[in-house]
Amino acid sequence: MASTTAKKNKLKNKDYVGVIMIIPFVVVFCIFSIYPVLRTLRLSFTNYKGYGDATFNGLDNYIRCLTDKFFWRALWNTIKMWGVNIILQLGLAFLLTIVFSDIKYKIKGLPVFRVIYYLPNLIAVTTVAILFSSLLDRSYGSVNQLLVHSGITKTPIDWLGKTSITPYVVSVIQTWMWFGNSFIMLMASVQGINNDYFEAAAIDGAGRWTVFGKITLPLIKPILLYVSITSLIGGLQLFDLPYLMCGGTVGNPAGSTQTVIMYLYKFGFETWQTGYASAVAYVLFLLVLIVSLIQFKVGGKED
Repeated sequence: MASTTAKKNKLKNKDYVGVIMIIPFVVVFCIFSIYPVLRTLRLSFTNYKGYGDATFNGLDNYIRCLTDKFFWRALWNTIKMWGVNIILQLGLAFLLTIVFSDIKYKIKGLPVFRVIYYLPNLIAVTTVAILFSSLLDRSYGSVNQLLVHSGITKTPIDWLGKTSITPYVVSVIQTWMWFGNSFIMLMASVQGINNDYFEAAAIDGAGRWTVFGKITLPLIKPILLYVSITSLIGGLQLFDLPYLMCGGTVGNPAGSTQTVIMYLYKFGFETWQTGYASAVAYVLFLLVLIVSLIQFKVGGKED
């Protein structure tokens, strides 16, 4: 009886040690994560300007946000750039996944290809912006010089100065940066599938598209849902690349590349309308939450 009590006391002491060990993390998490979220929520109902007193103004900031045509334009710009990006990104990742997972091809050196495809993701966004701004420059850019000298076009193309082109240029650059990340996750999911399925399909004479549609795609559905949701969240938070390449929060040309986060940044850090910027942040949060729930509902309806 005494030994049992001693064992229980030992377990309790270990529990206390564990609690003590996680206290620093909990404190830091509350200070730098929970508190800013709650403070932003409170400020969204005020006219706070980043200094001085914050006066409560109810839902005025939210009404202003939802009735501001420039907010909806920024949201449409964001969705447009994200939509093109996600189609190209997942399409390219899918294509590479099909090629590398096909047992008929038996392509070797997958680790090398994974490193090569993932490398753009490791380059700082500032470096990427400077690189492509130089390459796509209308007068001196290498892309225009190549197109003109090869006879493909007679006049240089203003890649970063036309509303009909610039948003899609940003989308393509985003695709180049992130498709490797999507490919690695999809390929890891495919490699987790039992190889017996593919061998049985090959014996039955199933084509590669049949194998992909009937075996691969259903089994990688969870990771595909994860990739699509994280891509949505990252896409709606697009800021750094268009900000650096397209004239700051203005979103040149003619505001066609101004994203929601650039719109938020403009009011939060340039005009010092912190209360309104906080409301914009929560409107964006609610939009992401709603779309993510829809994706969960559609993607996980069979489960």
